[in-house]
Amino acid sequence: MARTREFDPDAALQSALELFWRRGYEATSMADLVEHLGIGRASIYATFGNKHELYLKALDRYSHGRDGALLTELSQPGPALPAVRALVRRFAAEATDEGKRLRGCFVTNTATELAPHDGAMARRVELSWEHIETPLRSALVRAQAQGELAEDRDPHALGRMLLVLLQGIRVVGKASADPTRVRDATEQALTLLN
Repeated sequence: MARTREFDPDAALQSALELFWRRGYEATSMADLVEHLGIGRASIYATFGNKHELYLKALDRYSHGRDGALLTELSQPGPALPAVRALVRRFAAEATDEGKRLRGCFVTNTATELAPHDGAMARRVELSWEHIETPLRSALVRAQAQGELAEDRDPHALGRMLLVLLQGIRVVGKASADPTRVRDATEQALTLLN
């Protein structure tokens, strides 16, 4: 007879996500995961695989939650540019909030720590970025069709620029204690949408 799991895999995955997010991949050992999750190493391996596989599952969980909310935020009916501006300003506010800034964005952290030398991580990061860039581009196309964005603006290039800005906001916000750097850059970039 198979043994019943003595832990909630969903709660354990969330707990692993939080530990990886706070400490990073390299600084988190299997011993740290065992202690933080409160479950045995064998149970972690049986349920999630090795540390790399667990990290990928945590990254997928994080991305799924963030990406879906972003799509909803940018696809509301009505004027599109206010939603785009609000999204960019929200990213800037989160990146400069003392309670959040030191954690940064889990995807951005993965991009800087692991993506350059780990193909599976790089693919996840690219997919997450595509899930940001596509709704931004769609919102900008809609804004142009509704007369909110000038005809001479390229929604595709602007969407890419905003993606790069958002990722840069995350990195600079995490590394710098000066919030005006992020705020000034954000407002300057948003003038391109006028």
